[in-house]
Amino acid sequence: MSGPEFGKRISSRNTFFMKRIFPFFWFGIIGLILVIGFTSGGRGAKSVPPFVFVMPVALLALGWFIMRRLVFDLADAVYDEGDALRVRFGTEEERIALGNIINISFAGMSNPQRVTLTLRDPGRFGREVSFSPVQTFFGPLLRTSNPIVSDLIERVDVARRR
Repeated sequence: MSGPEFGKRISSRNTFFMKRIFPFFWFGIIGLILVIGFTSGGRGAKSVPPFVFVMPVALLALGWFIMRRLVFDLADAVYDEGDALRVRFGTEEERIALGNIINISFAGMSNPQRVTLTLRDPGRFGREVSFSPVQTFFGPLLRTSNPIVSDLIERVDVARRR
């Protein structure tokens, strides 16, 4: 949905995959391993030792913790409208004026990369809104900066001075 009515998309299109498809496979495969482990100790065979289940359960917990902290809170789409950003989570949207942004933090060494906007006045999605920016061609190699984030920081600074 990146038409003229939404402006230029500045969030990664991989967000859908990271939020919806990857967790399905991660939890599905580990769940399948657990089910196979539980059902493999048939009547005639020796039962499976309980410690065999420790690693899959640990992977489930670790995956949930990491995805909850780094992926599930990412905005589905962010569009640059010039003087504001349009943020979408599912079917809900909010327009955030650049002047309402008091801080922009960029975590380039995480996967996915994260931009977190701290808002002066909390909006529909809270005081902080995070998204994964579009990555440049050399993005994975040079994760210290992102041209979209640098441009956004400059524009927010100009909007605050007005």
